[in-house]
Amino acid sequence: MSYTNIPWDTGEWTTAPVSLEHEDGCLRVGAKHGSDYWEKTLYEFEHRDGHALLAPWEDNSAMEVTFKLSSFTELYDQAGLMLWHGPQQWIKAGVELNDGVPHVAVVVTDGYSDWSLAPAPQWVGQDVTIRASRQKDAVIIRARSQSEGWRTIRVARFPYATDKQAGPFVCSPTRAGLEVVFTRWVLASPDEDLHTDPPTGE
Repeated sequence: MSYTNIPWDTGEWTTAPVSLEHEDGCLRVGAKHGSDYWEKTLYEFEHRDGHALLAPWEDNSAMEVTFKLSSFTELYDQAGLMLWHGPQQWIKAGVELNDGVPHVAVVVTDGYSDWSLAPAPQWVGQDVTIRASRQKDAVIIRARSQSEGWRTIRVARFPYATDKQAGPFVCSPTRAGLEVVFTRWVLASPDEDLHTDPPTGE
């Protein structure tokens, strides 16, 4: 497995964060109160003002981001990896605080959003890595913490052959003051197979 670091000044933000700070090779991102991504389903509203740092993403590579959960304290605090084709075709995958418990969360959007959740209470305060790898017309999304190996959290349709971007995201729907530290953003070799976990190398 090969890894290529992506510099933090690569790509462009969909919405500029409240604050950005480079520290010891990491990136600290401050989120705007009310920031989120969501399209219509159940709530009827459209939120397109979350903060995602997007760089080109080719089919022959996987992408991983790693971030710290230590700042997650309020409902819907969230961060992770955004896969982007356009304002209504995207996938956000990461960790979201729901009812006081960290959950692995994926929102898949094609005109309308859906939301899947899986509790991960043992991940409180840890560093978490989210990984996405394309395979045919789909994307395989995996997550792990610093104390656990990969878990496959979603296989979702993402058929776009061109104009794909991806990168770290953070949203703070319910409060001001959320800052998330991202420690790692890399391109990696793609998954060999759905049922074969990639290495957990740094």
